[in-house]
Amino acid sequence: QVQLVESGGGLVQAGGSLRLSCAASGRTFNKYAMAWFRQAPGKEREFVAVINWSGSSTYYAESVEGRFTISRDNAKNTVYLQMNSLKPEDTAVYYCAYGLGYTRERDYDYWGQGTQVTVSS
Repeated sequence: QVQLVESGGGLVQAGGSLRLSCAASGRTFNKYAMAWFRQAPGKEREFVAVINWSGSSTYYAESVEGRFTISRDNAKNTVYLQMNSLKPEDTAVYYCAYGLGYTRERDYDYWGQGTQVTVSS
């Protein structure tokens, strides 16, 4: 069993930065991939970024490539999402997830409760 708790969301102006954190509990944190998804109002939840169990491999959605960076610290059971050059279209609830490491929701068994990110223009 893995429990995930996100933090770090908030209100920021366009062009600004935020760093999201996702703290995990459970002894198997460093065995599987971690990912970030997001859901904007009126839209389906979408993939943002994923990192493998060791942190040696990452993959990003095209919409955030070059602006967002995913990382993990297995000693702290935490995954991060550094978000730079934020745009109003990045406004969404951001969720971390734990699972197989692909880009589909169904590949992840555990989810956090989400943290709101709002980017003003």
